[in-house]
Amino acid sequence: MKAGPEKALVFAAGLGARMRPITLSLPKPLVRIGGKAMLDHVLDRLEEAGVSRAIVNVHWLADQIEDHLKGRSAPRITISDERDLLLDQGGGIVKVLDEFGGKPFFICNTDALWIDEPEPQIARLARAWDNDRMDVLLLLADMKSSLGVEGRGDFFCDARGRLSRPAPGEAAPYVYSGVGIVKSSLFEGHKLEPFRLAPFFFAAAEQGRLYGLPLEGRWLHVGAPETIEKAERIYRATAA
Repeated sequence: MKAGPEKALVFAAGLGARMRPITLSLPKPLVRIGGKAMLDHVLDRLEEAGVSRAIVNVHWLADQIEDHLKGRSAPRITISDERDLLLDQGGGIVKVLDEFGGKPFFICNTDALWIDEPEPQIARLARAWDNDRMDVLLLLADMKSSLGVEGRGDFFCDARGRLSRPAPGEAAPYVYSGVGIVKSSLFEGHKLEPFRLAPFFFAAAEQGRLYGLPLEGRWLHVGAPETIEKAERIYRATAA
C-alpha cells in the first residue's frame, strides 16, 4: 500500500462572508453539521487517513478556532497565525511551506463535507497520488449530485484522470471539492503575499500534470446559511 502525505494544511482563515450573519460571531469552520464542527469533520478524516500533523491557518475570529482546537491531540495541530494579514490560500501555503520539508501535502477547505461511500475518500486520494506524473491531485465532486454547487463546473476528467478546463460557455461535470494533494515545489520562491491557488491548478492542467479523482459518495458544500439545514438532513439520513 502506498503511503500518503503525512501532513496537511487546513484553510480556516477565511472571512465566511457568504455565511453571514452567522459568521459575524462564529467562524465558519465551527459551524456544526451532524453535531460536529465542520473543522472537526475534516480533521477526523485526516487522522483516519494517517495524517500526523495538520497546520490550521486562522484570521477571522481566530481565538475561537484556537480555543476549539486546544483539546485535540490527533492529528497534532500547528496554528498558522494570519491575524495581521489574510494571505488567501496561495500566500497561506507560502507562509508554512518549510513545514512540509519539500514533500507533497494535503490541502483541505473547511466548508466541504462529504459522505464516504463505500470507503474513506482521503485514503483513496492518498493511494492515487503519483509523484512522478502529478503536481496536483484534486478530489472531484459530481455537479449534479452535490449540494450547494452553482455554475458550469470546474473540470473535465479523462480516462487517465487528467483534468482540463471547460471552454467559455461550456459546462463541465466536475467541481473541485476543496480537498487535494499538492507538491511543495510548486510554491518555492514565491513571495509571502496574498494570492490565489487556482492559477496553480490551471498551470498544472496546461502541462498535463493536474489530475483528479471523482469522489465516491456525495459532496455537501456548506458555504451559505441556506445549505446548513439541507446538509444536516442529508448527513443525518446517511448516518442513521
